[in-house]
Amino acid sequence: MIAYSLNAKGMISLVDSDSAFSVLVKELLPLGFKGLVVGGILAALMSSLASLFNSSATLFTVDFYMKYKPNAPEKELVKVGRIATVVVVVLGILWIPVMKGLGKVLYAYLQDVQSLLAPGIAAVFLLGIASKRTTPAAGLIGLSAGFVLGMTRLALKIFAAGINPDGLIYNVFLAPNWLHYEIVLFFIVIAIMIVTSMVTKKSDPEAIKGLYIGSATAEQKAITRASWNNWDLVFSGIVIVVIIGFYIYFW
Repeated sequence: MIAYSLNAKGMISLVDSDSAFSVLVKELLPLGFKGLVVGGILAALMSSLASLFNSSATLFTVDFYMKYKPNAPEKELVKVGRIATVVVVVLGILWIPVMKGLGKVLYAYLQDVQSLLAPGIAAVFLLGIASKRTTPAAGLIGLSAGFVLGMTRLALKIFAAGINPDGLIYNVFLAPNWLHYEIVLFFIVIAIMIVTSMVTKKSDPEAIKGLYIGSATAEQKAITRASWNNWDLVFSGIVIVVIIGFYIYFW
């Protein structure tokens, strides 16, 4: 809003809304403060990237590599973690053209990508806690199906220029609004999981006790009840009311 007002008065030259912050820093701040702002941004960027790379290396090393080589020496694990970090950096660089192909606004890009990944995860989580009949195979197949269908739309959006707008592929994967596609994808994954659960081996009841609705023991219920109080309910209700209000206002 400040950038818009200053641009209207001719005090700054604003090309688009995405460049508001950089234009304000460039044209309004004195030289020393510009350096402080840039240094702060770089420090925040380095901190975020460092935590991301460290988490990625730890995830791959501990959850995957150590599962297949549990007796690997620590020196080897450090080497594997470094290699994993390099791979993540390279994949991040290769992903930049994908981001450019999906849109110019970062927030819209994030929403678009999340809408393709979230339905499969949400469907598996929902059925997993809602019914003990959901099998491990159904969860794996549901996640895989949601990922494949989501990434198919993502890949087609990048190469949308070469796709016939009157063809079946365009009408199925690209024509629907991203919110509508997300809803349909959610129910497709649920249907796939239900069918898969009917024909695959069920989980051991003892292994999933307390993980789905209605299976918690009295002790587990007591621990859960002790983790929240009435104030948590009040504040949660306020948040829900505010969210509903935003939905109604912007509908």
